[in-house]
Amino acid sequence: MTVSNPSEQSRLGGHLLVDQLAVHGVDHVFCVPGESYLAVLDGLYDADIQVTVCRQEGGAAMMADAYGKLHGRPGICMVTRGPGASNAMAGVHIAWQDSTPMILFVGQIERGMRERDAFQEMDYRAVFGTQAKWVTEIDQVDRIPEIISRAFHVATSGRPGPVVIALPEDMLVETSNVADARPYQVIDNAPSAQQLDNLAQQLAKAQRPVAILGGSRWSADAVAAFAHFAEAHRLPVAVQFRRQMLFPVTHPYFIGDVGLGCNPNLINYIKEADLVLMVGGRMSEVPSQSYTLFPIPGPREGQALVHVHPDPAELNRVYRADLAINASPSAFASAVTHVAPSATVHAAKRGDQLQTLRANYQAWSDPTRIQVPGTLQMGDIMAWLATSLPSDTIMCNGAGNFATWIHRFHPFTQYGTQLAPTSGSMGYGVPAAVAAKRIHPDRTVVCFAGDGCFMMHGQEFATAVQYQLPIIVVLLDNGMYGTIRMHQETHYPGRPSGTALQNPDFAAYAQAFGGHGERVTTTDEFAPAFERAVQSGKPAILHCVLDPEAISPASTLSALRERALAAKS
Repeated sequence: MTVSNPSEQSRLGGHLLVDQLAVHGVDHVFCVPGESYLAVLDGLYDADIQVTVCRQEGGAAMMADAYGKLHGRPGICMVTRGPGASNAMAGVHIAWQDSTPMILFVGQIERGMRERDAFQEMDYRAVFGTQAKWVTEIDQVDRIPEIISRAFHVATSGRPGPVVIALPEDMLVETSNVADARPYQVIDNAPSAQQLDNLAQQLAKAQRPVAILGGSRWSADAVAAFAHFAEAHRLPVAVQFRRQMLFPVTHPYFIGDVGLGCNPNLINYIKEADLVLMVGGRMSEVPSQSYTLFPIPGPREGQALVHVHPDPAELNRVYRADLAINASPSAFASAVTHVAPSATVHAAKRGDQLQTLRANYQAWSDPTRIQVPGTLQMGDIMAWLATSLPSDTIMCNGAGNFATWIHRFHPFTQYGTQLAPTSGSMGYGVPAAVAAKRIHPDRTVVCFAGDGCFMMHGQEFATAVQYQLPIIVVLLDNGMYGTIRMHQETHYPGRPSGTALQNPDFAAYAQAFGGHGERVTTTDEFAPAFERAVQSGKPAILHCVLDPEAISPASTLSALRERALAAKS
């Protein structure tokens, strides 16, 4: 344990840094060790901070991102210089695009060796400058408390995101008796009374309103508060891409998600809505349907846009709002609970529309309606999981067509149950699952992964085994990079190139690491295999073999090819 008054004595820079993490409430660090920050590792030896040692820096950074998503506090990642930092870039990019608070500490060469192309030397400000909110290097040991305090404030303020701090190894072994910083506090704004009155007026006169929820800086209380607000104002609610946990899908006012391959009826309704309340999100490329959902700078004639975002720089950046509110989703959700619903002449029409929207969503999200080629029917499997998993199960995934099965069909009903990259980064699922189980050992954690996605960070399965974390990986194997193959058949039908994969026996892979592994080839085999995986108490991989024709819930490879060829003829 660190001493009670560490600032009264001289401390090594590495130890001083760890003490600052403790001051700011850090309870977990994800890392790949390196000789460039040995003094920090030594400081962690006596600290009351859990350390998860990972197998690759990208996985460590993704775990830190997952921590930030679950807690809203910065996830902490430590890596060594050069190649280690380069590997970690994938996780930094995710945190940037997903607006996740994260701090990446990178070991650095000695200060006197700069600009000599020293061993693994990098200019971190140049390398990470476009992918982080702030990139800096601590040159003086006395400034460690100041800079780390600033890093926590930057990572969590406005639109959250990653901060990168380089640590020259000679600085870390210098000593200082500088005082500790004070614990950081998240800075927030709240809507003004005038803005809330304006919103109430817009809601009262709207015939076709819709709310679209996204971004970060939510909480379980905020989700519950917004659900009550939506019900009071008869407001249909959709969520952005990979943000299903922001509104209970079982709520009668939930109408679907705005992402990839989404319900066309929902898209049509949003395009024709006369009031769009966008809370927390940026409406980037995927949820905006490649920036076609609304005109830029928008909105359409007769359509009002209310945009709520914690960062003023994001408001009116792409879409011109009629009412721009600088507030976090949590602050906004708390404030609107005091907005009394007004009588509206459109109540009956809005009620009828809501019933139709809800019915469309329920039909769209019913997995039992989906039949695909092959003996493994993912629709039936998703239906079984929906009724068999605890409601607080944390679902994790990376990127690929396989993820559609989760996003479209899994019933997310609680906040803090979804870990998925809006950046579309492959390889995220396994590291996220490891982090989730490390943070919440009493909760069920399930990772969905495609064969291509899994192999990008599948080595972190060894981390799960090392820390005895019984995650369950549902690995869907169709022997290809499925998303790219789907696009090839759409644009270059019958000319697959660079998308075929030769895969290992993934069940044997799990067993080789000391986990539980089974091969699943039919629908009837899945439920018993899943239950055995749970009972094993080990990290598990269920190697589910899909027919390659079952490229998505919506189509087959052959159908895509035939349509593309017909269009070209």
